[in-house]
Amino acid sequence: MSKEKTIFFCKECGHESVKWLGKCPGCNNWNTFVEEKIKTKQSRGITSSNIREKQQVKKLSEIKNMEGTRLDTGYEELNRVLGGGLVEGSLILLGGEPGIGKSTLVLQICDNLTKHGNILYVSGEESDVQIKMRADRLNINGDKILFLAETDITEIEKRVDDINPKFCVIDSIQTMYDDAISSVPGSVSQVREVTARLMNIAKSRGISTIVVGHVTKDGTIAGPRLLEHMVDVVLYIEGERFLSHRIIRGVKNRFGSTNEIGIFEMKQEGLVEVKNMSELFIVKDEENTAGTVSTAIVEGTSTLVLEIQALTTHSYYNMPRRVANGIDFNRLNMIIAVIEKICNINLGTQDIYVNVVGGLKITETAADVAIALAIISSYKNIKMDKDIIFLGEIALNGQIRNIINIEKRIKEVEKIGYKRVYAPKKQLENIRDKYDIELIKINEVQKLMEMMLDGR
Repeated sequence: MSKEKTIFFCKECGHESVKWLGKCPGCNNWNTFVEEKIKTKQSRGITSSNIREKQQVKKLSEIKNMEGTRLDTGYEELNRVLGGGLVEGSLILLGGEPGIGKSTLVLQICDNLTKHGNILYVSGEESDVQIKMRADRLNINGDKILFLAETDITEIEKRVDDINPKFCVIDSIQTMYDDAISSVPGSVSQVREVTARLMNIAKSRGISTIVVGHVTKDGTIAGPRLLEHMVDVVLYIEGERFLSHRIIRGVKNRFGSTNEIGIFEMKQEGLVEVKNMSELFIVKDEENTAGTVSTAIVEGTSTLVLEIQALTTHSYYNMPRRVANGIDFNRLNMIIAVIEKICNINLGTQDIYVNVVGGLKITETAADVAIALAIISSYKNIKMDKDIIFLGEIALNGQIRNIINIEKRIKEVEKIGYKRVYAPKKQLENIRDKYDIELIKINEVQKLMEMMLDGR
């Protein structure tokens, strides 16, 4: 016996309703409800609310800490993003655009984890021949990697019980389905129920699991946002398909920081981790160029040296263009306003383009001074020295404010080989350590501009 009913789901948070609503009462988003017909089989009665096995009440002091039992993925970059490696029994969601390298990365991780035991690779999109072709291209033997082409979560659970793998890959979550739910794979109800069952499998059996997810046009993982709330870790692979480097960024991590990034380079033999990340973003030309300024940003425990490029050109439109690639658009407008007001430079007739070399996105304010100097350098046609680093946050009154981790940035740029660092005056006065690199104190944007015009 089965009973069919119609339920409306919110695509953002998974909120259920018996009728369509314009505004979701759960997440307050508009026009997010979709209609789904669900046929629930009374004989099984499996739902996300009762699939988890019953547990006994325990004292918190008696619970075993799994922090010391992390699995080494074989990549220092990925281990750092995960907080030290894969936690046993964790469920990890890996998202990225088509062709970005998700399946390549998880297959390489499987090869590195074979030393811990059997590995199960479940694919609902590719055949065994396709996976074998990729493994041969990556020079992966695969003796301990077991492959299963299946989309039924019930059958997958049976195979997991038979094999008892140490690590499992589900590629992808949008192709899996629960037979107790009549809606199509990839729907809100299917994604929610399948994820709940995978969570139960991972937690009850102590199997580290990576679930691959597709992304939508706006860059978010397809399906309800509830999917990201249910898993332990959410990772995104970023980068252009036609460029070589890939950035793995953690947006959620119950076992570590979410500020870390890992950088890989796509080569013929697969994804290769980049040890010196600054090499991807710095190009030291022989000649100094106008509009190019270097700065140092901090991503988690890593310090990256980046180049900020700016181009100003006469505008032929009534409203000049402002293009920000890699920085916040509103932040760019604020810096332009400070330059016009404090430095008395008329940029109202100029189209302004600002770009971060390498495609990385800057979210902190320590690059404000570098952005301002790049714009002024392009407008005044001043060639900037490639061996200088500019650090500091710009206030609305033109003052240069303190930034975090100043000494960490100085140590990194000194190691790379830069000669001078322009940084906030108050912070440099409090630095006690001695550095071989020259430290120049700055406290106002206008005085800094005058120093650059004088060639200092």
